Amino acid sequence: MMNCPYCKIEVGGDLKKCPFCQSKLNGEPERAYFPTQITLKIQSFFYKLQLFLVWTAIISSLGLDFLFHVKLYPGMNYHWSMLVFMWLAVLEFGIIRLFKRGMSSSRIMTIIVFITIVMTSITAYYLGYLRFMLETVVPVVLMCTMIANFVLAMIDKNGNSMVYLLSNLVVGILPYVVLYFLKKSCPPVWIVSLLISVIVFVGAIIFKGREVISEIQRRLNM
Repeated sequence: MMNCPYCKIEVGGDLKKCPFCQSKLNGEPERAYFPTQITLKIQSFFYKLQLFLVWTAIISSLGLDFLFHVKLYPGMNYHWSMLVFMWLAVLEFGIIRLFKRGMSSSRIMTIIVFITIVMTSITAYYLGYLRFMLETVVPVVLMCTMIANFVLAMIDKNGNSMVYLLSNLVVGILPYVVLYFLKKSCPPVWIVSLLISVIVFVGAIIFKGREVISEIQRRLNM
């Protein structure tokens, strides 16, 4: 059995360090008390590897941009390394969400989609494609997300996807209301997005009527 020369305790199993003071144990190790988590060790290694590559890319881009003043194309008037940093930060955030337990697939997807939309809009602003992004790309992405949330709500047995299915209605209506009060014409793609949000909400009532009501009551503490 192993023993700690400082804490004066005996430690069973095959630990290398004292669980109290983290000093090196003396003696002969015994058979391990707990099974070795090979899968977790492999996942941990690849997570650390990708984290190292991400920070390598961030530091390299910041150095090339701010120290060597490298421009991706002539006439560039913004720091492109900040866009690289933001996108890699979003990538890392997405990876953390994927490995976090207790989160439904629809929640992970919705969070990542909305953050990606914000980041893409910022990038499009600097590249000069913000209007195209807001009038075409964003509504198409939201339509795909609403349809995916509807599918997940239909197959989910725990009701965790229902709240995101209900949020589809808000996502579809809100841009139309904002454009209406600003007295600006609503792009056709946003109108299609509005129609899809209403359709999936009606579908939720038809197929999951009781779950929709219970979800609303639970979220509003009624």
